[in-house]
Amino acid sequence: MAVYMKGRHLVSLTDLTAEEIYQIFDLTKKLKLERYSGRYDELLAGMTLGMIFEKPSLRTRLSFEVAMSDLGGHAIYLGPGDIQMGKRETTKDIATVLSSMVHGIMARTFKHETVTELAKYSRVPVINALSDYSHPMQGLADYFTILEKLGTVRGVNLTYIGDGNNVAHSLIFGGAILGANVTICTPKGHEPLQKVVDYGKELAFKSKGIIQVTNDVSEAAKGADVLYTDVWVSMGQEGETDKKSEFAGYSINTQVLEMAKPGALIMHCLPAHYGEEIDYEVTKEPGCVMYDQAENRLHTTKAVLALLM
Repeated sequence: MAVYMKGRHLVSLTDLTAEEIYQIFDLTKKLKLERYSGRYDELLAGMTLGMIFEKPSLRTRLSFEVAMSDLGGHAIYLGPGDIQMGKRETTKDIATVLSSMVHGIMARTFKHETVTELAKYSRVPVINALSDYSHPMQGLADYFTILEKLGTVRGVNLTYIGDGNNVAHSLIFGGAILGANVTICTPKGHEPLQKVVDYGKELAFKSKGIIQVTNDVSEAAKGADVLYTDVWVSMGQEGETDKKSEFAGYSINTQVLEMAKPGALIMHCLPAHYGEEIDYEVTKEPGCVMYDQAENRLHTTKAVLALLM
């Protein structure tokens, strides 16, 4: 049964049920096939999306701007110089004014609290396009890619190797809701937030998925259907360059790939730092789908916008 999602915020994947995520995936597949055939449904004709960027981006800006164009709408880019939330103007005032002029707000911020505050005061849907806590749009593209390539998400063994960051959090939430077995492998001291792991395990109990955290790469990679990694130093943390030494050995390379299942998918949300979290030669393996992930950011974004706005 279709679920009515108009007017909803998407701040975290925990805002969605499994049924709602699969509804997004169903529409994603439809819109992707239509785009490949040269057809475009102008589902958001005459509508405007305000895009707040505290951080620069390639995939996020492209996916949202092209998505709105494909759907017959319009996107307005608001960069760091245009909006200084909490400095030049309060987040409450920005949310109130912006939501009186646009039909939806996308926000890519440093602090997660900024997104939650925008959602609190906005009269239109607010979509989290990345915060320090979660990256739900990336998580949707990731799990849609897995569904496309493996035919299912339930029971899939996904191993993430790297920093327990916002991407790791969204992989935990998405996997827990959809019934995947998610293993997060990080150096000691870089594990995902314990409250995220605890809530993930609670959600996974209902879906019959498994959420676990380890510091052992060999243990984590063994039998993986999917190997996933992200940059060691996230945007905004560039000053923590000595952090890289703590991640030695926590990367996807040929040796780690051999521990996974034959033909395992290799995923990276990009941009990649080759020779650090992933070796360049591994990205040439047939199972590497990181460019499919990147493309699917567009298709899942279109589905989310069409359903929420």
